[in-house]
Amino acid sequence: MNAKLTLKLDQEIIEKAKHYASEKKLSLSRIIENYLNSLTSDKTNNDIQISPFVKSLSSGIKIPADYDYKKDRADYLEQKYK
Repeated sequence: MNAKLTLKLDQEIIEKAKHYASEKKLSLSRIIENYLNSLTSDKTNNDIQISPFVKSLSSGIKIPADYDYKKDRADYLEQKYK
């Protein structure tokens, strides 16, 4: 059963949301309904099943938070093409 809901939101937010909904070819009502459903769903992230294949892709290597992959890649390419 569908019911009507009235919300008071900032006009700028409404315009951005309408634009987003238009780009995604969805109604704003559908987007809000899906969002509220995800918030109130009984499922937790622990219910997500990860296949053994995907689990096997994990290397277990910890990457530092400050790792600069762009610099590392640039250094690699510089050495490669010397």
